[in-house]
Amino acid sequence: MRRLRGAGVLAAVATGLAVLTPVAEAQVGSGPWIPDSPGYKTQQKGCGQVSGLTFRLTCSSSSGEQRAERRYDTYTGGTHQFEGSFKITSMGGSRISLKQTFRDGSDAGPFFLLAVEKGGRLYAVHGGETIATGATVGTSVRVNTINQVGGTHRVYINGSLKDSVASPGGSYYDKFGSYRTASGAGPITVEWSGIEFWHK
Repeated sequence: MRRLRGAGVLAAVATGLAVLTPVAEAQVGSGPWIPDSPGYKTQQKGCGQVSGLTFRLTCSSSSGEQRAERRYDTYTGGTHQFEGSFKITSMGGSRISLKQTFRDGSDAGPFFLLAVEKGGRLYAVHGGETIATGATVGTSVRVNTINQVGGTHRVYINGSLKDSVASPGGSYYDKFGSYRTASGAGPITVEWSGIEFWHK
């Protein structure tokens, strides 16, 4: 069962936001961490467009595959951390996946999808649990995922642990960008920065 864990004290009580300005970029969780440089492939389908670290869905279609993403190399076993910051620069749609952890191999398929609604709510696509709020247009948000294969998959927003769920053994890979969920539609433009990977 997925467990939501809203760690950290909110410093923006007056605004009611759970997403704050990102702190200095650095890995989270106990180390030591070894830097990684996995390869990736760019994926563009439907009205998806990728330019460097800018990912766009240019249409408002609520059907078909609309995708603009990077798909990183598969890993097996160990503990792997992703870090990146995103900023939505325009959003006419809603329910767009921004960061994904996928299973590969015989159990291939989506494992964890972090998506955003137009109002700024970040949520887990499978189950619908709220991860954080305040991811509005123009706001930078730092995302860290730590996948301890065969142990626990954790999601951190701006350095605070927000989600923890059991991670089965096997092979996985990371994706980020913009992807229309089954209940979503564009358009959206997302800029990512500070992409880092580590393992231990």
